[in-house]
Amino acid sequence: MAKSYKGIYRPSNPKKYVGDSKRIVYRSLLERRFMLYCDRTEDITNWASEEISIPYISPIDKKLHRYYPDFIVKTSKGKKYIIEIKPYKQTSQPKAPKRKTKAYLREQLEYIKNTAKWQAAKAFCEDKGFEFKIMTEKELGVY
Repeated sequence: MAKSYKGIYRPSNPKKYVGDSKRIVYRSLLERRFMLYCDRTEDITNWASEEISIPYISPIDKKLHRYYPDFIVKTSKGKKYIIEIKPYKQTSQPKAPKRKTKAYLREQLEYIKNTAKWQAAKAFCEDKGFEFKIMTEKELGVY
């Protein structure tokens, strides 16, 4: 399993960041890579990380939770996106092994929870005029 990388991102264009540009936290190298992209791409006029909350009902405990999408991005053409960064492996249902291990059950629960979050995000985006995208190492050019 890959190491979890976490740190503080210091933007070279802090005026583009919506929120406190001194407290931008990345929780993976994929998130950091996307932050660099947002920071350096002229077409992106504004971006933020985990700055909005979307309510959703977890199918696991049937309770209301809050989902903080990884990024909100606005382009020079006025397009608005909510972006979730995930390893490709986590974007599809885990394949059942012959013996159901704790790791498989954990992956299955995580996938079920993520699916509920993404459905809530899609509904939020339709309501607010955003587009929802899940980006993986494939879209970010990391293999």
